Amino acid sequence: MMVDGAVSANLSEVPAEARAAEEAGYDGVWTSETGHDPFLPLVLVAEHTDRLDIGTAIAVAFARNPMNLAMMANDLQWQSKGRFNLGLGSQIKPHIEKRFSMPWSHPAPRMRELVLAMRAIWASWNDRAKLDFRGDFYTHTLMTPFFDPGPNPHGTPKVFLAAVGTTMTEVAGEVCDGMLVHGFTTERYLRDVTIPALERGLAKAGRSRQDFQISYPAFVVTGRDEKEMDQAAGAVRRQVAFYGSTPAYRGVLEAHGWGDLQTELNALSKQGEWEQMGKLIDDEILGAFAVVAEPDRVAEGLLRRYGDLVDRLSFYAPYSRDAEAWRGALASLKAG
Repeated sequence: MMVDGAVSANLSEVPAEARAAEEAGYDGVWTSETGHDPFLPLVLVAEHTDRLDIGTAIAVAFARNPMNLAMMANDLQWQSKGRFNLGLGSQIKPHIEKRFSMPWSHPAPRMRELVLAMRAIWASWNDRAKLDFRGDFYTHTLMTPFFDPGPNPHGTPKVFLAAVGTTMTEVAGEVCDGMLVHGFTTERYLRDVTIPALERGLAKAGRSRQDFQISYPAFVVTGRDEKEMDQAAGAVRRQVAFYGSTPAYRGVLEAHGWGDLQTELNALSKQGEWEQMGKLIDDEILGAFAVVAEPDRVAEGLLRRYGDLVDRLSFYAPYSRDAEAWRGALASLKAG
């Protein structure tokens, strides 16, 4: 199993963080798009490492268009000598319309078309194919020599898609190279809902599971003593509650018979009651979403749950950025 880490958005710290991740034995590092651009740090990671895979987990697809995504991904693939993974996510309607001022419509079909449009653009550069993509959401029919970067000696980047619902998961299987499983995913949901949907998508394209990578950021609650365990649990409870308030993720809770919790969390989120929301995540719910274990048992718990399901794993610990704290778990996962 491959194990991935992350780098911060502080560009002055990225080179040292990237080198440390490579020296520690991580297989890749990923950036996220929250309060900072996800692409800029990866230029530095590519420059200061030799073997790490790099990727976005995620970049907001619908805040951009296929052409500028294709260009940024192509440049990072070139810079990293073939190590870049373009991880995309749809975000949700209020953010796309109100934060990014971009159109929202039929997210799964739109995402499918966006990925296919990027592939057509890359084909026009790498294979010298005429650019003639005409879809319901995107049209790309112009590529003149002045704007053509030419063939990339490292090929096209891999495309990963973040998904929770079954329709978007099927799109991932049909047109992408990998899937970024959302952290708000339990083992039960992954086995019973996500994997079957992914296999349906792969079947549509005549592909097999061997052609595809699944990456999963697993919630972990751990600590060296009771105080640290309590602090970790509190942080993860709040993060699970935040995700659980999103209507689009209700299906994960419903798979466990907790659908009413989503309604309650959503109402509290509209009141800004973030602390109260975390208190609704009891030990049973926490244990479904997170591996709760002492440091030397973390790897065992992760492998038991996800060892036969995912290809890449990362530690989702919203309470800690101490890379040293994960060294033991990293070594055990790599060995196991």
